[in-house]
Amino acid sequence: MNRFVSELMSKMTLEEKIGQSTLISSWWDVTGPVSNNDYAHKAKDGHVGGFFNALTCDFLYRLQKEVVENSRLGIPLMFGYDVIHGYKTTFPTPLAMSSSWDMEMVELAARSMAEEAAADGLHWTFAPMVDIARDPRWGRVAEGAGEDAFLGSAIARAQVRGIQGKNLADTATLIACVKHFAAYGAPVGGRDYNSVDMSERQLREFYLPPYKAAVDEGCQTVMCAFNDINGVPATTNKWLMTDILRDEWGFDGMIVTDYTGIFELTNHRTVRDSADAGAQAIRAGVDMDMQSAIFMNYSKENYEKGLISMEDIDRACRNVLNMKYKLGLFEDPYRYCDTMRAKRVLKHPKFFNASFEVAKRSIVLLKNDNEVLPVSKETKTIALIGPMAMNKRNHLGTWHTAGREETVTPIHEAFFKEFPNSRIIVEEGCWYEGDDRSKFVKAVAAARQADVVVMCMGEQEFESGEAASKTDIRLAKIQRDLIDEVAKVNKPMVLLLHNGRPMVLTDEEKKFDAILEVWHLGSMAGPAIADVVSGDYNPSGKLTMSFPRSVGQIPVYYNYLNTGRPEDVNVRFTSRYLDSPNSPLYPFGYGLSYTSFSYSDITLDKDSMTKNGSIKATVKVTNTGKYDGDEVVQMYIGDKVASVSRPLKELKGFKKVNIPAGKTVEVSFEITDELLKFYNADMIRASEPGEFNLFIGGSSQTNNSTVFTLN
Repeated sequence: MNRFVSELMSKMTLEEKIGQSTLISSWWDVTGPVSNNDYAHKAKDGHVGGFFNALTCDFLYRLQKEVVENSRLGIPLMFGYDVIHGYKTTFPTPLAMSSSWDMEMVELAARSMAEEAAADGLHWTFAPMVDIARDPRWGRVAEGAGEDAFLGSAIARAQVRGIQGKNLADTATLIACVKHFAAYGAPVGGRDYNSVDMSERQLREFYLPPYKAAVDEGCQTVMCAFNDINGVPATTNKWLMTDILRDEWGFDGMIVTDYTGIFELTNHRTVRDSADAGAQAIRAGVDMDMQSAIFMNYSKENYEKGLISMEDIDRACRNVLNMKYKLGLFEDPYRYCDTMRAKRVLKHPKFFNASFEVAKRSIVLLKNDNEVLPVSKETKTIALIGPMAMNKRNHLGTWHTAGREETVTPIHEAFFKEFPNSRIIVEEGCWYEGDDRSKFVKAVAAARQADVVVMCMGEQEFESGEAASKTDIRLAKIQRDLIDEVAKVNKPMVLLLHNGRPMVLTDEEKKFDAILEVWHLGSMAGPAIADVVSGDYNPSGKLTMSFPRSVGQIPVYYNYLNTGRPEDVNVRFTSRYLDSPNSPLYPFGYGLSYTSFSYSDITLDKDSMTKNGSIKATVKVTNTGKYDGDEVVQMYIGDKVASVSRPLKELKGFKKVNIPAGKTVEVSFEITDELLKFYNADMIRASEPGEFNLFIGGSSQTNNSTVFTLN
């Protein structure tokens, strides 16, 4: 127990202890439903523990000074903000970034955004979001790492390392907050904030691992989810917060609600009123109440009525004060508020360089018939068509918060620089939505003059993210109509797809010669895209979330169970659709390159192992094309027979390797007992002896396989 914090708490009144558990918005920025409450005056009395949505070094210094100099004990505030994929310099959205499969780049992005935000006086970010998601109708898939728990766990660890560094008192770092605990990424119908209904096995096997990975990496705070899980709201879920998170996983940090999460419990109809909501939340394990002000307004009354204990209040207060102690705020409340440092650090070129490197690696080549890509720099005329061609703002993507469009280099400017010997004709063609076709004529005329047509289509930044669920995840009709008209010109066509979620591309897949999934890439979107289109950078991204053929397939994911009647297109009474294959259009782990790679058969140093042993699995990967390239080599394992039905295959290892043209590299993986564990029929996480299928290849659909045995 922290002695300093214990001594401080011995001097605190009941109201002051409760105040530390209150987190309120400053209204500098709004990230949720707007309220008219203003609790700034409460902070001076020591009855607020922190503010969020407060920005700039100077403002935070003044706010801190008010509290430290005017409150009885001078306890400093903690300042939080949604620094999700960049601060002033914007990086690719998290789903885009995950497609790099490059943990060094993920960590670099997290470290960069933390350093920049901390330089502006912030202490705490509400990131990473590690919710596993299998339903692209849910807009917040853009904030996570996709559908797989193994990859999601690796990314969660990299993000926590990048955000927190090795010392929380280092003023170039922030406190991380893993969210949303738990299973927020599986709402019924893909509708944001909706209920989640799943078995404990499903929860533990596929949804909890990334949260645990973040906690194991040292993440100091955890945010409750908005949803209920099997009828119990996450904000009052003692089984999640206390039994699993604290007692089972050993988490000793702080738990904060999401925006007005306690207030919303009355809508879940599991509490009588706001006072009951506050009592249930703190008893379940919540330490800090974001924006509801229910702890502030009702905890004293709840304590006097015996509905909560002093132990509950002390635990919550202690966990908040421990965060402030680790940040070094008691030593110097103003240590993050250095205006000279802010001037030196904010929007520093190194952050833009980092954003550029991450953005290039996040792009996924989905199709490239007839080697239309890369586009030669000697191409005579290029038509750049579509609403994203000249746009800046929408490259920022969802949750860009402090990022501004003036930091963005748009596509058309980057193309002028990348293709100096080419004539670039730029036409918007249409807006993202609506029915104005007045610009179609100019777009078609541009296509007629071009040697190659590059169409920049997709979603606006607000069409994915929070409260952005959709039932139709195709391109808007106006965009599809423009594509149809341009396609009639019969020129080589490239689609640049800008979006925050997997989309249904069955029509586009037929009409375009090449498709690049370029997501929302942030400040350096234009240069990164131009580099890939020209071939200066060979695309190396792989999908981390499957793209469905139609909405009717959703949820669609690679690690499914086989069922008693697996798909057989020649037999009607099997688990299949009459009008579509079961498989996605583009599967998890899929991504092409301008070069090609071939895989050798898998070799094992031995074909069986004990639980204390291991097997080394090796493949040789050859670059059989004419370009140097990076390949993400992926290892999947499938238990052939188990006490419960198991997925046909699950990702259990990956390595991103650079292979020069014509060269071969050897890639090895170590298979240990830990990789073979699962929740068995008795809900015990353990491995079971028997045979296992082993796959190593370039996507989840690889058939390059062998068998090994666990004795």
